[in-house]
Parts: sequence; structure tokens; C-alpha cells
Amino acid sequence: MTVYGSFPGARPRRLRTNPAMRRMVAETRLHPADLILPAFVREGVTEPLAISAMPGVVQHSLDTLRKAAVEAVTAGVSGIMLFGVPEDEKKDALGTAGTDPEGILQVAVRAVRDEVGDDLVIMSDLCLDEYTDHGHCGVLDSAGRVDNDATLERYAEMAQVQADAGVHVVGTSGMMDGQVGVVRDALDTIGKEDVAVLAYAVKYSSAFYGPFREAVGSSLTGDRKTYQQDPANSRESMRELALDLEEGADMVMVKPAGPYLDVLAKVAAEVAVPVAAYQISGEYAMIEAAAEKGWIDRDKAILESLTGIKRAGAQTILTYWATEVARAL
Repeated sequence: MTVYGSFPGARPRRLRTNPAMRRMVAETRLHPADLILPAFVREGVTEPLAISAMPGVVQHSLDTLRKAAVEAVTAGVSGIMLFGVPEDEKKDALGTAGTDPEGILQVAVRAVRDEVGDDLVIMSDLCLDEYTDHGHCGVLDSAGRVDNDATLERYAEMAQVQADAGVHVVGTSGMMDGQVGVVRDALDTIGKEDVAVLAYAVKYSSAFYGPFREAVGSSLTGDRKTYQQDPANSRESMRELALDLEEGADMVMVKPAGPYLDVLAKVAAEVAVPVAAYQISGEYAMIEAAAEKGWIDRDKAILESLTGIKRAGAQTILTYWATEVARAL
């Protein structure tokens, strides 16, 4: 009897023999349309201001924000998530600059909408932290704790002014209980049924937010552990997810992305709505810093990190490298 073949009979390496073969059998592919660009716009500046902890990222002026939006469209990026940075003297306990129709975020939304129209999905951060003098994501009570229900009233106002400014999607990032339902009702009440809600359904209290605090000029004292999730918990995420879906979320997000790929995979397996993940400031800064030291290959590390997020189940990824990566793809 003739025996064919020799040990090992199975040779997976046959499918890795050259770049064309590896490309053909790749299970996960990044596409420019997967990417959303987070962008900061600062009130009262005429030139962009560098963010020291995030090399290559800036606080935009309105003019440079318009340019960044056009560049994102040209590169094939799907969306832009806008964060407003008000002048310090406009911050107060209630974050009133966040609901002022002439507040920096609303002005920025109108500027980008005028520049690119519907060619880019314009998203806005719906949270008070950039606008409060205490830096928390909500209104404080007499004991200095974040008052959930009083904060919801502020979020409803924010949703309406952002929608009036022309936003396509509001990102409910404050992690208040009931925020998605309140925002959905507020939008529907003023006839903005077409404005979608991206629920930050899973948002952890993370050490990786550090550089973001500089990016938005945060005034935070203390921490956000009473409303953002404990990094030790996973089942809690699924409860938060279920509640946001019941309240009418159109899309859901996991934030941060890289340290929580296990949670992202669970969320993606559970839902029938689009799933986003936010590759946050600390994730960005680590790669940039290590690359600056010559310890890693920057471009390969960026693509590998994004591919891992996509492989875990994210359909869209918020990343500060969105335009750069879209061009490379």
C-alpha cells in the first residue's frame, strides 16, 4: 500500500507564503469607511494649538476644523466626532456653554455642516464635562455628587441645540442612567426624529483618558468612578447595553477599545445594531511615544491595533489616525 504525504499533513503555512496569498485569505479588512475622526475645536483661537500629550493632534480653530473635515471626506472617512473647548471664563457649574446655541460646539457643527454637508456623518459629544467649572459630566448636588436626574434635563437641552445646529448623530457619553431615552424623547419632541443616537453604552473609568483631559482643557477635580464603569466588571456592561437598546439607541459604543477587546467582542455578538469602539487618547499616545523612542514600527503598530479592534467586532472605529490611515488604505 502506498502512503502519500509526510508529517505534518496539514500545513497552514501554505496560506502565508507571499503577500498576495495573505491578502487573499485575510479574515479581517480595514476600510476607510470604518473610521471616524474625533476632533477638538477651541473657542477664540485663530491658529490650531498642539496637544503635547497627543503628538500630531491639535485643538482646531474653526478654519482648520473645516479643512480637517474636507480632508476626512477626501480620504473616505465616514464621520467626524466633534468636541468643543470653550473659553475658561465661560465654564460654570451647569455647563451653560454646552446648551448655548452660540456655544463653540454648536458653532463648530454648523461650520462643518456648511463645509461638507452630508458627505461626512457629523457627530457631537453630548456631555457637560467640557463646559463645567468642576469638570464632571453632570450637575452636582449640594453634597458635591453628580445628580443623575438633574443632569438628564441638561442633556435634553444639549441634544436639542446640537440637533438644531445640524448634527447627524449625538454621542451620549456622560454615563447617566436613562440618558438615551431622555435624549431620544427630546429630539423627537422638536421633530428631529432623523438625528441618530450613538450610545456610549460601555464606558469605563480608565487611566487611558489622561491625554484627553489636556485636549478638552478639563477642569476635573476628583474622578468619575460613580458613573463610569469599573474596569473589573464585564457583566455590568451587558446590563448597560441592554438598557440603552431598550431606550432607543441606534448605535452603541465600547470605550476604551484596546484594553476592552473582550467586552467589545461580547457586545458585538449580542446586538443587531452597529457597534463602534473608541481608540482613546491614551492608546494613541502610547503608540506615538513608543514609536518616537524607536521601540516599535509606528505604521505597523497603528494598523495592527486597529485591525485588532475590527477583528473583535467593531464596525466603526473612532481613532485620531482616521484620516492618515484612510489615506494609506
